Amino acid sequence: MSEEQQPAGQPPTPEPDSKDWTWTLHRPCPECGFDPRDVQPIAIPALVRDAASRWPAVLARVDASDRPEPAVWSPLEYACHIRDVLRLFGERAELIRREEGPTFANWDQDETALAERYWEEQPAVVAEQIRAATGPAAAAFEGVAPEEWERRGTRSNGSQFTLATLGTYVLHDLYHHVWDVRER
Repeated sequence: MSEEQQPAGQPPTPEPDSKDWTWTLHRPCPECGFDPRDVQPIAIPALVRDAASRWPAVLARVDASDRPEPAVWSPLEYACHIRDVLRLFGERAELIRREEGPTFANWDQDETALAERYWEEQPAVVAEQIRAATGPAAAAFEGVAPEEWERRGTRSNGSQFTLATLGTYVLHDLYHHVWDVRER
């Protein structure tokens, strides 16, 4: 959408992320350095807490609401995405544990950012929402019996995840976006 077509008060819309990030389940990310081979499923809850714990400091920065470029999310917008990722993937992990072979509803992160007007959120409120979402998301991966890690769920595009790979996938997202908003 061109700047002329943007609704009043809406910043330029970033290009939709159409990449299939499932490759991060098999090899290191060349951008952020996350290596899925280092993730032990039993460590997922602690790693979710660690990654999420970095966001309050990001949101306390004076520039948290500033976009580095007009069509690139601000740290605040990335934090809103992280809040929603924590909520969604916690729910998906619980679904895998509760149901046999669930299919996850489609989630369009770009549509959500626009509909929820991420750029208008308050950094302190989002920091608290991340804290609140972290506990349930991490807990969804706690107390998992060894055989449960292989339980499966399917994303709306057909990608299959085990509970272990779902946890690894969300970890990459959490750590990658901390890398996206690092101070340069």
